[in-house]
Amino acid sequence: MTDSENKAHLDADLNRQALDFHALPRPGKIGTEVTKPAATQHDLSLAYTPGVAEPVRQIHADPDLAYRYTNKGNLVAVITDGTAVLGLGNVGGLAGKPVMEGKAVLFKRFADIDCFDIEVDAESPQAFIETVARIAPTFGGINLEDIAAPHCFEIEQALIEQLDIPVFHDDQHGTAIIIAAGLLNALELQGKTLAEARIVVLGAGAAGIAGVRLLVALGAPRDHIFCVDRQGIIHTGRQDLNPYKRGVAVETEKRTLAEAMDGADVFIGVSGPDLVAPEMLAAMAPRPIVFALSNPVPEIRPAVAMAVRDDLVMATGRSDYPNQINNVLGFPFIFRGALDVRASRVNEAMQIAAVEALRTLAREPVPAEVLDAYGLQELSFGPDYIIPKPFDPRLRERVPAAVARAAIDSGVARLAEDL
Repeated sequence: MTDSENKAHLDADLNRQALDFHALPRPGKIGTEVTKPAATQHDLSLAYTPGVAEPVRQIHADPDLAYRYTNKGNLVAVITDGTAVLGLGNVGGLAGKPVMEGKAVLFKRFADIDCFDIEVDAESPQAFIETVARIAPTFGGINLEDIAAPHCFEIEQALIEQLDIPVFHDDQHGTAIIIAAGLLNALELQGKTLAEARIVVLGAGAAGIAGVRLLVALGAPRDHIFCVDRQGIIHTGRQDLNPYKRGVAVETEKRTLAEAMDGADVFIGVSGPDLVAPEMLAAMAPRPIVFALSNPVPEIRPAVAMAVRDDLVMATGRSDYPNQINNVLGFPFIFRGALDVRASRVNEAMQIAAVEALRTLAREPVPAEVLDAYGLQELSFGPDYIIPKPFDPRLRERVPAAVARAAIDSGVARLAEDL
């Protein structure tokens, strides 16, 4: 059996398992849990009529009491229009539902946050915005998911401005936060600094543009970052740029990815498979950092990269290589921290707090239960461990606390006096 035939066989087997997993013993991955007794007539009289009338009256008099008498404070909506689902593109909201249910599973498993997945059939960004704004009172927070750029930027910003609960587009900020945490640690290992590093970002969609913005907020000089799309480097002379790409444009005579990579310290790929040639990697500066995050096939495969450079630190989006850049390290814990202090938004200070909590945790001794979960004998801060593992139980302690504290300090928390 050839390598391609073996891969096709393995893929087919995994696909069959996935379909069975989603279909059996009951369809889907999430359900509804009743959190109060419902065994007697008296229980039901409290849960519904007549007992439910009193909480209704209380909330009508003081809307904030919805956090006391309903699940609003621990309920997040995972919402999509299905225009950018995984690597599958614009498959529509209904086809994206398994992904939204999966996101709900991760919220519950890692941060004990309840979720409703909502798939919106919207003919325009404005229709999507109006739909989400109208249903927002149900929720304590909104996680936007799998919405194509550039509309995702417009949608998120409009909802942040209109609503008084956290609105967070994970494909933007979740990815950016995990990249930044890993990158700061990788730079230290390579003896470099964010202020000095020359960075190439391949991909100018949600993750790429948000990543550039966050790195600049953390101290990267704007003119040290080349953002590259299908037409080449995003430079100030281009006339085809939307407002979001214009915001990451630089003045340069360079035009191609190969030119951008020449002498670069860092490559961050959020684009597509096999787009970085070995010659491009060879042209990077000494001790390079390569985050090839296209999934399942990276921009340059680890085996190829390691054969070209033995002095690099590498991360991918895959779980079968070291240093997986995985959003599950961020969004459950960011929302947990925001909900715990009833934050009105997830601002830049809270995002940076999450970055710092993640990068710091990777430097500490790894608990035995993490080693057991991954079948490892040892794991310590270094080129193959620059970011915590998703099953590290300390994430639940550290990241929400850091995010909550930043919400308090930056003035967007409404429960600050209780902490």
